[in-house]
Amino acid sequence: MRTFDFAPLYRGAVGFDRLASMFETMDRADEGGFPPYNIEKTGDDGYRITLAVAGFSEADLSIEVKEDELTVVGGSSDAVSAQERTFLHRGIAARSFRRMWRLADHVEVVGAKLEHGLLHIALERRVPEAKKARKVEIAGGEPKAIEGETVN
Repeated sequence: MRTFDFAPLYRGAVGFDRLASMFETMDRADEGGFPPYNIEKTGDDGYRITLAVAGFSEADLSIEVKEDELTVVGGSSDAVSAQERTFLHRGIAARSFRRMWRLADHVEVVGAKLEHGLLHIALERRVPEAKKARKVEIAGGEPKAIEGETVN
């Protein structure tokens, strides 16, 4: 596996730091696409990630948010009893997994629920008032005095 050093890119260009970090995360293993998931928009500022986690209980799943990265980890606690059983056909995957998503600015995880073998993670974009766009009125008419002088 090759390792690329993006440090010069961080130092020399403003605004490319996010691009470089995206390149760094691209070479992570994809885990073979397991478990499958959907990402949907549920409102103007609402989103939901749904993972198909059939066979996993709440105790088998862990959701963690650190800085701007959401990580979902699943590991079956039923490993011992699976060895004792004899399967004629095994089509339900029960292997451990780790899925990660980089969250956009001001996106927060607001809840999660496990229902019918699907893990739903609710996300919401909450932009602080100071960062929201605001309208600035244009003043016209009479010139105003600044420190006793008239501005023309």
